[in-house]
Amino acid sequence: MTNPEAETNPEAERTEPQGGPRPEARLEQAVSAAEQALIEFEIAVETFRVEVENFSRLHHQRLGPMYARLDELDAMIAEAIAARTGDPEDLRKAQQARGLVLPMPAVEELFNGWIDSDGLSPEASAMLTERPVQPPRRVRPSEEARRMYRELVRKAHPDLARDETERERRSEFIVRVNKAYAAGDQAALGDLAQEWEAGPRDEEQRPSRSEELYARLEWLAQRKEMLAAVAAELESSAIGAMLKMAPEDPDALLDEIAEQLLAQVSEREARLAELVG
Repeated sequence: MTNPEAETNPEAERTEPQGGPRPEARLEQAVSAAEQALIEFEIAVETFRVEVENFSRLHHQRLGPMYARLDELDAMIAEAIAARTGDPEDLRKAQQARGLVLPMPAVEELFNGWIDSDGLSPEASAMLTERPVQPPRRVRPSEEARRMYRELVRKAHPDLARDETERERRSEFIVRVNKAYAAGDQAALGDLAQEWEAGPRDEEQRPSRSEELYARLEWLAQRKEMLAAVAAELESSAIGAMLKMAPEDPDALLDEIAEQLLAQVSEREARLAELVG
């Protein structure tokens, strides 16, 4: 059966009707989807980076004094053995063990006040003897801070800019958003959300040439590869691996490690008492 319209208009089956989709429409749709996927991926990577950074800080705050105490006990044990035997090899081991303890540059910075040049701080001593101490700040920003952060990044991400001026404005804004998120500052995130809503609004995206869209897709793919490398490096780090073991309750993991370290401290103290007793 023939198509009367095709008989009168042979081009009808091969061309889009007037007002139909532009030739670049599907390509623009692909670019838009890739942009949103990249932004979501960047949010996930940045969130994990903040979690790793905060967990690392908390790890040093809570467990640093215990590691320092273990190093000190190891040195004292090695020195006690060397004093007993006088063996050159034992003396060498004692010097090596002591070298791990002293000198200790920038200790105040390293352990955020838990230990200083004179030894363990009161907070650290309290922790080692299992007395209550003021808990360190939370490992991660709150769920509300995470939600606010995601919303801001989705709206203000530099990859959504039309031109270099707009990209710079967005980049500077996102730096402030990241800083507030890393600090878990919900009030600052709320202020930034209001600031963004009050600022210039984006115009409708102008039609792009196919060559520009293909170049955009290529850039997005390269950016995602770079972020994947960053994510892999974070996950393979010692702190990242620890965090992935207990992503929902990292505090419990620290408690478990602290118990193990306290047991090691007790064992070494008993060993030292035997040697010097």
